[in-house]
Amino acid sequence: MPEPENHDDGHDHRDDHGRSRGDDHGRDGSGGRTRGRRRRSPWVTVPVGVVLGLLLIAVLTPLTVGARVWYQARQDERPRSDAIIVLGAAQYNGQPSPTLRWRLQHALDLYRAGVAPAIVTVGGKAPGDNYTEAGSGRTWLVEKGGVPAGRVVAVPLGRDTLGSMRAVGAEFDRRGWSSAVIVSDPWHGLRSKKMAADHGIEAAASPTRSGPSVQTRETQFDYIVRETGAYLSYVLLGKSVRVPDETIRRINIDPSRAPSPPVTDPPPSR
Repeated sequence: MPEPENHDDGHDHRDDHGRSRGDDHGRDGSGGRTRGRRRRSPWVTVPVGVVLGLLLIAVLTPLTVGARVWYQARQDERPRSDAIIVLGAAQYNGQPSPTLRWRLQHALDLYRAGVAPAIVTVGGKAPGDNYTEAGSGRTWLVEKGGVPAGRVVAVPLGRDTLGSMRAVGAEFDRRGWSSAVIVSDPWHGLRSKKMAADHGIEAAASPTRSGPSVQTRETQFDYIVRETGAYLSYVLLGKSVRVPDETIRRINIDPSRAPSPPVTDPPPSR
């Protein structure tokens, strides 16, 4: 019988791309090379994703709160309300400190503008003091500002914003009030509104524009950072942080030499 023809001419047969025709054989088999990259184990990818997510939250949360503090500080909210709340600041033997006087003057201006028919002063006293912040503020409004005594309510409790808001919330409940405009430093607006809302008060904020907290950009940045931390401490832990600024430090100062805002006369009656 004739032998079968052998078509192997000794040459290496390759396709148009230069690959040997036998290169593709066996790749899909059990002994061939696998296609594509190896998939990573979920035991690696899931923990890495969780860590990255937590880091992102840790970075974005303070930035977001800081932006809210900055934005709220630039608002001047004056809706018609039941009362104006003046947050406490240092007093010296019954005389309001410059910071407290700025707040009292601003509250007096709001009262005269018809924002609310009453003013509430808040704040207790430090150990060894004979006067409370609330009492000193009320005396100033009545004697210097000419506000009728029956229109000024002193709530002499609390050595921080949270303690004061608890006492003010109880006083509002007793009087049947529900809304207020809070007077404080600009950077304190967001936190004080949150605390007021948590104690049943529908609050707006009308900050003062005087004092060390608004003097320079460096000072403003410092206050924003402090208030961001204080706000997160309250929201996450339920604690009130006493920001170490001029509003709560007990310093030796002669109030008669300290600059104070002028007491403006009431508008003439028509």
